[in-house]
Amino acid sequence: MKSKAVNISQILKQRYPNPITELTHSNDYELAVAVMLSAQTTDKKVNQVTPALFDKYPSWKGLASADLSDVWGLIKQVNFYKGKGERLIKAAQYILLNYQGGFPQTMQQLIKIPGIARKSANVILQEAWGISEGIVVDTHVTRVSQRLGLTTNSDPVKIEKDLMLALPKENWGNFSGAAVLLGRYICVARKPKCGECPLNKICPLAF
Repeated sequence: MKSKAVNISQILKQRYPNPITELTHSNDYELAVAVMLSAQTTDKKVNQVTPALFDKYPSWKGLASADLSDVWGLIKQVNFYKGKGERLIKAAQYILLNYQGGFPQTMQQLIKIPGIARKSANVILQEAWGISEGIVVDTHVTRVSQRLGLTTNSDPVKIEKDLMLALPKENWGNFSGAAVLLGRYICVARKPKCGECPLNKICPLAF
């Protein structure tokens, strides 16, 4: 399994040598907010609402004292905007209280922030600072990993453990981003574009 996983990772790195998130951001604050909004919402939709949000609330300090209904109005196009709006303000207040507006750079610290779970923390760490404490497991990575036979699990935590055991740590960061892009544009849920896939010679489901 390890040799297969490493081979897959190397092929993906050739196809996507420097994968980056498609969430538009210019600093760690904007990245974290965009990631929090992106749960069960497309990056494209998030990128449509964040400019106005960042224009009015350009920092954690401003967001911490924001009016909830105003935040809702700015992000209402994303799915589950009410819960996300509440968590954004709570996250801002938590960060001001515990980090004086700075932003922590460890998994242990990030997952304590309201609205940031392990997947979100992995994205933020990798994209903002190139830190790989784990592997991002979203719907795309789940689908790609299952189809390639890298895991038989459906639970994201178990999938991440399978992938972390199969891949050397230095491969985690690139695999995370590359598998997301592969799943988003080629290994799609319906009618996967196997003819375009760099892994079609080794994928057991390729046709």
